[in-house]
Amino acid sequence: MSYFTGKTIWITGASSGIGEALTTLLAKEGAKLVLSSRRETELRRVQQACGLSDDHCMILPLDLEHLDAVETLAKSVENRFGGIDILINNGGISQRSFAKDTPVEIDRRLMEVNFLGPVALTKAVLPGMITRKKGQIVVISSVSGKFGFYLRSTYAATKHALHGFFESLRMEVYNDQVKVLLVCPGRISTNIGVNALTGEDKQYKEADSYHAIGMAAEECAKQILEAIKEMKDEVIIGSTVERRAVFMKRIFPGLFSRMIRKQKIA
Repeated sequence: MSYFTGKTIWITGASSGIGEALTTLLAKEGAKLVLSSRRETELRRVQQACGLSDDHCMILPLDLEHLDAVETLAKSVENRFGGIDILINNGGISQRSFAKDTPVEIDRRLMEVNFLGPVALTKAVLPGMITRKKGQIVVISSVSGKFGFYLRSTYAATKHALHGFFESLRMEVYNDQVKVLLVCPGRISTNIGVNALTGEDKQYKEADSYHAIGMAAEECAKQILEAIKEMKDEVIIGSTVERRAVFMKRIFPGLFSRMIRKQKIA
């Protein structure tokens, strides 16, 4: 029996990329899956592609920018499956615009989707986990949560904010037997660049050269599931270069600053 067999797992951003890859793997492991994103038709496609029956899958459309009904949605999941074992906060949106060209309205939208969305969803499921004295909160951050980069000022800010909040939460719920995992992917081959917001509040619609040569989403998902099983606090997923960059930023911040400025703007 797999670690995930029979567990109720709620995944946001499940209609593509890392979220879809996680869904595919967890379906094979016998988990009960709650799939959320804005696009219900795409969630249905993922459910069908994974061979998930309605008994083991709940489609729950959710826009992380509009969270008025999030507590009601969490209760609907608990009523259906009897409790949420693992919440994977994967949904989010990236950015491709210089800070000087980005209106505050776009900054606010990114913060609402990438930071306040996971926070609100976590607060909605946390009481049940604390009552049952078990549960895992998984947050898909980024190496951008460790250092900033060109065209991603607010995106990086949202990921830094996730670390501050969820590292604090981890300490607060330790005695309640609730685990918190922060996942920091580097370059992963997804459509994150295509769907990124520009300063004009439009989709970037271009594939990033960096992400095109990145790790496959399926491999990233495998490493995330291993980190969940091992009850890790944090995991960095990416190339040796990316892992070294995180280390260098922490140990040699001045040298790192000079090196990162020389990177290609993309």
